[in-house]
Amino acid sequence: MKVQKISGNVWKFTGTENVNVYLITGEHGENIVIDAGNRSDRQDLVRLLGSMVDLKKISTVIFTHLHYDHIGNFDLFPNSAFYASEEEINSLEADRKGTILNEDIENKFNIKLRKLPDDMGPLEVIKSPGHTRGSVCLWYKEKKILFTGDTFFSKKKKGRTDLPTSAPDEMGATLMRLLEYNPQTIAPGHDY
Repeated sequence: MKVQKISGNVWKFTGTENVNVYLITGEHGENIVIDAGNRSDRQDLVRLLGSMVDLKKISTVIFTHLHYDHIGNFDLFPNSAFYASEEEINSLEADRKGTILNEDIENKFNIKLRKLPDDMGPLEVIKSPGHTRGSVCLWYKEKKILFTGDTFFSKKKKGRTDLPTSAPDEMGATLMRLLEYNPQTIAPGHDY
């Protein structure tokens, strides 16, 4: 696992399958994690992220979507509030297996999910259906960072839309809408 500082208070942790977990540290001690990464990176994430911040002091975990490689280490954050879009929560309730895509994580994932509001601290929540019906991107306006989950990646590659909860007909409109943000930094769910 490698660690990269992408802005003054934003860190990226990249593990196996090039899966990224992001940490945003707040001025007043509030700490936000975006996506919890792959279960196979658990020990490295504990060691590296844990050396920067007490995992018990992560106040918020935001999931860009609920695939196993983005939620795998949810239980490292015992005092966090967990957020996903209403559409993603509905997909989970309707088709747990098709939403998570991994039986082991599906059986472990037993947390209370809260519906994402329009804004989460410094982040604007952008509904971005395509990869999944309930995918979201997050815009950190102050830093001009766009967290894209699996909607699209740094090398202008878009996310898959052939999965059980994908919304392929909506991906084009989502990508056009995201162009309006003109980010300085793209922070994708994977480094592809």
